[in-house]
Amino acid sequence: MSDTIASATLAFQRAMPMTRLLDCGMEFSDAQTLFRRTSAGEDWDQVAEALAQAQLSRAAQAANAGCHVTAVEAQSAALADLLFAQMAFNHDTPRKRALYDQLVMAARQLCKWSEGRMTRVEVPFGPGHLVGWLVRPHEAQARGTVLVFGGQSGWGTAYLPIARALARRGLATLLAEGPGQGETRMRQGIFVDVDMEAAYSQFISFIVNDTSLGAPGIWGNSVGGLWSARTAAADPRVRACCVNGGLASPTLLPFRTFAEQAGAMLGTDDEAAIGQNFQRMSFRPERDRIACPLLVLHGGADPLVKPEDLQPFLDGADSSDVTLRVWDDGEHTLYNHAAERTAFVADWFAQRLCGD
Repeated sequence: MSDTIASATLAFQRAMPMTRLLDCGMEFSDAQTLFRRTSAGEDWDQVAEALAQAQLSRAAQAANAGCHVTAVEAQSAALADLLFAQMAFNHDTPRKRALYDQLVMAARQLCKWSEGRMTRVEVPFGPGHLVGWLVRPHEAQARGTVLVFGGQSGWGTAYLPIARALARRGLATLLAEGPGQGETRMRQGIFVDVDMEAAYSQFISFIVNDTSLGAPGIWGNSVGGLWSARTAAADPRVRACCVNGGLASPTLLPFRTFAEQAGAMLGTDDEAAIGQNFQRMSFRPERDRIACPLLVLHGGADPLVKPEDLQPFLDGADSSDVTLRVWDDGEHTLYNHAAERTAFVADWFAQRLCGD
C-alpha cells in the first residue's frame, strides 16, 4: 500500500473511528471488516458500499421469508454502511450524491416495513423543502417529540439508534436534515447561509401542528448543538434543549476534513466567507437567552471542543433547570459512551417533556 493510500485510510479511520461507526448503527462485524479491508488498501467508500449491499440483500431475503424483524435490522445496518460510505467525500461529488441517494432509497424501504412508525417528512422552507424522518413510538399518542440532528457530517438516519431509545420511552423523534445537510443540501440546494433558527423552527412547527406528537424538544450534536441552542433561544415553543459537543463560536479548525465539510455546507470553499458565516451563527449569551431546561454534554477527550467553547451556552441559560454532564474520557459527541449517553439524555427528555 502506498504512503498516500495509507495516509488517506488513517484519516478516514480517525474521522470515523470504530466507536462512531457503532454509535450510528453499523454492525460490529461490518465495522471490523471496513477497518481491516481499508487498512489492506481497499477504498473506504467501495468497501462500505459493498457491506451495505450485502445487508440490503439479507434484508430483502428476510422480508421475502416473512422474517420482519430481521429485515428491519439488516436494512438499518445497511443505512449505517451507506452513511459512512458517502462520508468518504466532503464535497458533493457525483459519487457522494449517488451513495446518498442509495441511503435515501434504503430509508424509504425501511419506512414501508415500519407499519407507519417511520415516515419521510418534507417541510417547506424558502424555495425548497427541509427533509427529515419521523420515528414514532408504538403508542398512537407520543408523549413528546425530540428534534434530533447532527453537524457537518452525521445526518438524518445516523441517529436512528437514538430514535429507537426515545421510542422505548414513549417519545417520537424527528431526524432532521437541516440547511447544509443531507438531501436538504444535495437535492434541495439549501445551505447554511440562511436563517438557521427559522429553518429549525419550521421543524418545530411541524411537531406542534400534529397533536399526536406532544411537546417539542431539541437535541443538536456537534456543530448542530449550536443550532439547537440558537433555536431554543429564539423559539419559546421548545420545551427542552440538549447541546452535545457543540461549539458556541465555531471557527475554521486546523483539520482538512472540518474545513472541507464547512465549505460544502455553505456552498463555497472561500475561507473568509466561511469564517464570516460562522461568526454570524455564533451563540452570544448577551443576546441569546434559553428559557427552557438545558442539558449540555461534553467529552474531556474531545479534540474539537474545549470547556470554554460550550460555556456560553450555560451563560445563556435563564432556566433554573440547567445540567452540565462531562465524561472525562469522552470522545467528540461521546461516541465511546454512546449507550450511557443516549439513555441519560432520553431519560432527561422524558422527564421534561412527559413530566415523569
